[in-house]
Amino acid sequence: MNYKPDSDSTPLIVGNYLHSYFESSKAHQAFIDQHKSDIVTRSGTLRAPYQQAETMIDTLSSDKMFKKLYKGRKEVIVRGKINDIDWKGKIDCLNLERGYFIDLKTTRDINKKYWNNDEHSWESFVAAYNYQLQMYVYQQLIYQQYGVMCVPYIVAVTKEKVPAKAIISISDERLQEAEYQIDGVQEHIEDVRNGIVKPTRCEHCDYCKSTAILNDIVDMDDLIE
Repeated sequence: MNYKPDSDSTPLIVGNYLHSYFESSKAHQAFIDQHKSDIVTRSGTLRAPYQQAETMIDTLSSDKMFKKLYKGRKEVIVRGKINDIDWKGKIDCLNLERGYFIDLKTTRDINKKYWNNDEHSWESFVAAYNYQLQMYVYQQLIYQQYGVMCVPYIVAVTKEKVPAKAIISISDERLQEAEYQIDGVQEHIEDVRNGIVKPTRCEHCDYCKSTAILNDIVDMDDLIE
Protein backbone atom coordinates (compact mmCIF):
# COMPACT_ATOMS: atom_id res chain seq x y z
CA MET A 1 0.00 0.00 0.00
CA ASN A 2 1.40 3.40 -1.02
CA TYR A 3 0.24 5.93 1.56
CA LYS A 4 -0.60 9.42 0.34
CA PRO A 5 -1.17 12.03 3.07
CA ASP A 6 -4.49 13.83 2.78
CA SER A 7 -3.81 17.06 4.60
CA ASP A 8 -4.73 20.70 4.21
CA SER A 9 -1.90 22.51 2.42
CA THR A 10 -3.11 25.96 3.53
CA PRO A 11 -0.88 26.22 6.67
CA LEU A 12 2.18 25.35 4.57
CA ILE A 13 1.30 27.89 1.88
CA VAL A 14 0.60 30.57 4.50
CA GLY A 15 3.99 29.90 6.09
CA ASN A 16 5.76 30.14 2.74
CA TYR A 17 3.79 33.30 1.95
CA LEU A 18 5.30 34.92 5.04
CA HIS A 19 8.78 33.54 4.34
CA SER A 20 8.79 34.80 0.76
CA TYR A 21 7.83 38.30 1.90
CA PHE A 22 10.93 38.55 4.06
CA GLU A 23 13.11 36.99 1.35
CA SER A 24 12.50 39.74 -1.23
CA SER A 25 9.67 41.55 -3.01
CA LYS A 26 10.54 39.64 -6.19
CA ALA A 27 10.36 36.26 -4.44
CA HIS A 28 7.09 37.24 -2.76
CA GLN A 29 5.42 38.24 -6.01
CA ALA A 30 6.65 35.08 -7.72
CA PHE A 31 5.18 33.01 -4.89
CA ILE A 32 1.82 34.79 -5.15
CA ASP A 33 1.77 34.24 -8.92
CA GLN A 34 2.55 30.55 -8.43
CA HIS A 35 -0.24 30.03 -5.87
CA LYS A 36 -2.69 32.69 -7.03
CA SER A 37 -5.80 30.49 -6.94
CA ASP A 38 -5.00 29.50 -3.34
CA ILE A 39 -4.25 33.04 -2.17
CA VAL A 40 -6.62 35.33 -4.08
CA THR A 41 -10.40 35.09 -4.59
CA ARG A 42 -12.07 35.55 -7.97
CA SER A 43 -12.89 39.13 -6.99
CA GLY A 44 -9.19 39.82 -6.44
CA THR A 45 -9.12 39.99 -2.64
CA LEU A 46 -6.90 37.96 -0.35
CA ARG A 47 -8.48 34.87 1.16
CA ALA A 48 -8.88 34.97 4.96
CA PRO A 49 -5.74 32.95 5.87
CA TYR A 50 -3.58 35.33 3.83
CA GLN A 51 -5.23 38.40 5.29
CA GLN A 52 -4.11 36.95 8.62
CA ALA A 53 -0.64 36.36 7.15
CA GLU A 54 -0.50 40.04 6.19
CA THR A 55 -1.23 40.94 9.82
CA MET A 56 1.60 38.64 10.93
CA ILE A 57 3.93 40.23 8.39
CA ASP A 58 3.01 43.72 9.62
CA THR A 59 3.63 42.63 13.21
CA LEU A 60 7.21 41.67 12.40
CA SER A 61 8.09 44.26 9.77
CA SER A 62 7.07 47.12 12.07
CA ASP A 63 9.25 45.88 14.94
CA LYS A 64 12.58 47.69 15.34
CA MET A 65 14.44 44.80 16.95
CA PHE A 66 13.29 42.36 14.27
CA LYS A 67 14.34 44.70 11.47
CA LYS A 68 17.74 45.15 13.11
CA LEU A 69 18.25 41.40 13.60
CA TYR A 70 16.79 40.05 10.36
CA LYS A 71 19.71 41.14 8.20
CA GLY A 72 21.84 38.81 6.14
CA ARG A 73 21.52 36.38 3.26
CA LYS A 74 18.03 34.96 2.82
CA GLU A 75 16.91 31.40 1.99
CA VAL A 76 20.45 29.99 1.93
CA ILE A 77 20.81 26.32 0.98
CA VAL A 78 23.31 24.42 3.15
CA ARG A 79 24.53 20.86 2.75
CA GLY A 80 26.74 18.54 4.74
CA LYS A 81 27.03 15.25 6.57
CA ILE A 82 26.19 14.20 10.11
CA ASN A 83 27.66 10.82 11.01
CA ASP A 84 28.31 10.18 7.30
CA ILE A 85 24.66 10.74 6.38
CA ASP A 86 23.79 13.50 3.89
CA TRP A 87 21.72 16.42 5.20
CA LYS A 88 20.35 19.53 3.51
CA GLY A 89 18.68 22.64 4.88
CA LYS A 90 17.45 26.09 3.96
CA ILE A 91 18.36 28.98 6.26
CA ASP A 92 15.78 31.76 6.40
CA CYS A 93 18.33 34.42 7.34
CA LEU A 94 22.08 33.83 7.68
CA ASN A 95 24.43 36.46 9.07
CA LEU A 96 27.95 35.01 8.97
CA GLU A 97 29.58 38.32 9.84
CA ARG A 98 27.74 38.51 13.16
CA GLY A 99 27.68 34.75 13.67
CA TYR A 100 23.98 33.89 13.87
CA PHE A 101 21.09 32.57 11.84
CA ILE A 102 17.32 32.95 12.14
CA ASP A 103 14.46 30.59 11.45
CA LEU A 104 10.96 32.03 11.09
CA LYS A 105 8.17 30.04 12.72
CA THR A 106 4.41 30.57 12.76
CA THR A 107 2.47 29.06 15.64
CA ARG A 108 -0.94 29.21 17.28
CA ASP A 109 0.23 30.44 20.68
CA ILE A 110 3.81 31.15 21.73
CA ASN A 111 3.11 30.32 25.39
CA LYS A 112 0.93 27.25 24.86
CA LYS A 113 1.97 24.19 26.87
CA TYR A 114 2.30 20.73 25.30
CA TRP A 115 2.35 17.53 27.33
CA ASN A 116 5.33 15.22 26.79
CA ASN A 117 4.31 11.63 27.55
CA ASP A 118 7.89 10.37 27.64
CA GLU A 119 9.14 13.02 30.06
CA HIS A 120 5.83 13.36 31.95
CA SER A 121 6.09 17.12 31.86
CA TRP A 122 4.87 20.18 30.00
CA GLU A 123 7.01 21.75 27.31
CA SER A 124 6.98 24.67 24.89
CA PHE A 125 5.96 24.53 21.23
CA VAL A 126 9.66 24.65 20.31
CA ALA A 127 10.38 21.43 22.19
CA ALA A 128 7.07 19.82 21.20
CA TYR A 129 7.92 20.16 17.51
CA ASN A 130 11.59 19.33 18.13
CA TYR A 131 12.76 22.56 16.53
CA GLN A 132 15.96 22.39 18.58
CA LEU A 133 16.99 19.40 16.46
CA GLN A 134 16.44 21.41 13.29
CA MET A 135 18.52 24.26 14.73
CA TYR A 136 21.33 21.86 15.66
CA VAL A 137 21.40 20.41 12.15
CA TYR A 138 21.42 23.85 10.56
CA GLN A 139 24.21 24.97 12.88
CA GLN A 140 26.35 21.98 11.90
CA LEU A 141 25.69 22.37 8.16
CA ILE A 142 26.56 26.07 8.28
CA TYR A 143 29.79 25.25 10.09
CA GLN A 144 30.72 22.57 7.55
CA GLN A 145 29.97 24.85 4.61
CA TYR A 146 31.34 28.15 5.89
CA GLY A 147 33.54 27.36 8.90
CA VAL A 148 31.49 29.59 11.21
CA MET A 149 29.69 28.21 14.28
CA CYS A 150 26.56 30.36 14.28
CA VAL A 151 24.11 30.96 17.11
CA PRO A 152 20.53 29.89 16.25
CA TYR A 153 17.49 32.04 16.91
CA ILE A 154 13.83 31.35 16.22
CA VAL A 155 11.58 34.30 15.45
CA ALA A 156 8.04 33.19 16.20
CA VAL A 157 4.82 34.98 15.28
CA THR A 158 1.36 33.72 16.16
CA LYS A 159 -1.73 33.17 14.02
CA GLU A 160 -3.92 35.02 16.52
CA LYS A 161 -6.18 37.94 15.58
CA VAL A 162 -3.61 40.20 17.22
CA PRO A 163 -0.33 38.31 16.61
CA ALA A 164 2.21 37.88 19.37
CA LYS A 165 5.91 37.66 18.57
CA ALA A 166 9.13 36.53 20.21
CA ILE A 167 12.82 36.01 19.51
CA ILE A 168 13.76 32.64 21.00
CA SER A 169 17.22 31.31 21.81
CA ILE A 170 18.23 27.64 21.95
CA SER A 171 20.51 26.72 24.86
CA ASP A 172 23.69 24.69 24.39
CA GLU A 173 22.10 22.00 26.55
CA ARG A 174 19.15 21.70 24.17
CA LEU A 175 21.45 21.59 21.15
CA GLN A 176 23.47 18.83 22.80
CA GLU A 177 20.26 16.88 23.45
CA ALA A 178 19.49 17.19 19.74
CA GLU A 179 22.95 15.85 18.89
CA TYR A 180 22.39 12.83 21.16
CA GLN A 181 18.98 12.24 19.60
CA ILE A 182 20.41 12.17 16.08
CA ASP A 183 23.22 9.88 17.19
CA GLY A 184 20.65 7.53 18.70
CA VAL A 185 18.10 7.29 15.89
CA GLN A 186 19.71 8.28 12.60
CA GLU A 187 21.08 4.84 11.75
CA HIS A 188 17.69 3.24 12.43
CA ILE A 189 15.91 5.82 10.24
CA GLU A 190 18.32 5.10 7.40
CA ASP A 191 17.67 1.37 7.78
CA VAL A 192 13.92 2.02 7.59
CA ARG A 193 14.32 4.22 4.51
CA ASN A 194 16.41 1.55 2.82
CA GLY A 195 13.93 -1.22 3.67
CA ILE A 196 16.36 -3.08 5.93
CA VAL A 197 14.07 -2.94 8.98
CA LYS A 198 10.38 -2.23 9.42
CA PRO A 199 9.32 1.07 11.01
CA THR A 200 8.06 1.10 14.59
CA ARG A 201 4.38 1.99 14.56
CA CYS A 202 3.23 4.85 16.79
CA GLU A 203 -0.48 4.06 16.28
CA HIS A 204 -1.32 7.78 16.43
CA CYS A 205 -0.29 9.31 13.10
CA ASP A 206 -2.55 9.31 10.03
CA TYR A 207 -0.56 6.50 8.40
CA CYS A 208 -0.81 4.20 11.40
CA LYS A 209 -4.52 4.91 11.83
CA SER A 210 -5.21 4.27 8.14
CA THR A 211 -3.42 0.90 8.22
CA ALA A 212 -4.49 -0.25 11.69
CA ILE A 213 -6.07 -3.68 12.16
CA LEU A 214 -8.24 -4.53 15.16
CA ASN A 215 -6.60 -7.46 16.93
CA ASP A 216 -7.31 -6.92 20.63
CA ILE A 217 -9.73 -5.36 23.11
CA VAL A 218 -8.75 -2.31 25.14
CA ASP A 219 -9.89 -1.78 28.71
CA MET A 220 -11.66 1.54 29.31
CA ASP A 221 -8.99 2.57 31.85
CA ASP A 222 -6.21 2.08 29.29
CA LEU A 223 -7.60 4.54 26.74
CA ILE A 224 -5.79 7.52 28.25
CA GLU A 225 -2.02 7.49 28.03
